[in-house]
Amino acid sequence: MSEYQYYEFQAIDRPLTKKEMRELRTYSTRARITPTSFINDYSWGNFRGDEDAWMEKYFDAFLYVANWGTRVLKLRLPCRLLDLETVHLYCRGKQAFAREKDGKIILTLVSDEEGGGEWVEGEGWLSSLISVRAEIARGDKRSLYLGWLLCTQSGKLDDEDVEPAVPPGLGQLNASLESLVEFLRIDTDLLLVAARASQPMVDAREKQEEIRKWVGKLPAHEKDDVLTRLIAGEDLSPATELLRRFIRECDQEDQGAAEQPRRRTVGELLRSAEEHAQERRQLAAKKAAEEKARREREAAILRAKYLDKIAGRKPELWNEVETLISSKQPKSYDSAVKLLVDLRDLAARKGKTNEFQARLDAIRVAHVRKPSFIERLRKARL
Repeated sequence: MSEYQYYEFQAIDRPLTKKEMRELRTYSTRARITPTSFINDYSWGNFRGDEDAWMEKYFDAFLYVANWGTRVLKLRLPCRLLDLETVHLYCRGKQAFAREKDGKIILTLVSDEEGGGEWVEGEGWLSSLISVRAEIARGDKRSLYLGWLLCTQSGKLDDEDVEPAVPPGLGQLNASLESLVEFLRIDTDLLLVAARASQPMVDAREKQEEIRKWVGKLPAHEKDDVLTRLIAGEDLSPATELLRRFIRECDQEDQGAAEQPRRRTVGELLRSAEEHAQERRQLAAKKAAEEKARREREAAILRAKYLDKIAGRKPELWNEVETLISSKQPKSYDSAVKLLVDLRDLAARKGKTNEFQARLDAIRVAHVRKPSFIERLRKARL
């Protein structure tokens, strides 16, 4: 099987300059390069650039997929929207980590599947994941916690390690976070048991009156600056920073007012996930068995109705069997065997199985030189 590697970079906060696009073109003659992206896939060759250096200089998001099982997502955010200390509370291993460079935080999430993985095309993945960056900028820590779960399921953390604070809404993932779970192949049983300690996420739209009061207490010059930048379309980050401040202050109030849940250890979560997985498998097996029994009952009812319909035609059916066998055609052999199964079941209903077997033995002797027909009898267990 040939190799497949997919590279996609996206520029979000600012477009690439023409000079930068020319620089990127020197690394590939066939890559798709636009003012906001660099996309290429490789079947035999390799990427000639340095994704870490490119993330530092050009891009805000990067996605990599290889057919041997490696998947990588990198996101770059300004330090004012994501501080390294917070990231380090969640991302603690080779599967999830971050570094700071020139006032930017570059978050890296890696999923490796040993022994190769299912062949998955890379195109389309980044568009489904790109919203995660904006959610992180707004202060949503769910993707960071997913990074911690990725480290947990990899077996690289100690069983005694304690989980970081569980963010609200972990059981209410939106489409982009669900895509992140799928892309990183996070164990859904582990995610489900982890989400049990997560409070519901409150939509900011439901707190409009609280936001209004909070904004009213802000200094006038701060509000004027945010509005000016929003109207000019110059920079959206001040509004995002204000939202982060509001969420952070609300979280601090909630933490002070409510008793915080006990933090669980890695070992506890892994054991709970395995117990849930076992319960899920048992439930699935029970449902499958019930469904199988239901189909068998329905089939038995239909079979009984069919046998009732042909019960008075037994002599005719025996003659038809002989005619079909004599034709020496494969399809006729199949039809003959099907009729013999019907005759066997009719005989069993009347307690005349021995009578049926005697006639079948006679047919077997009479047509012993028809190996194809005899083989069909064997497969039908006649």
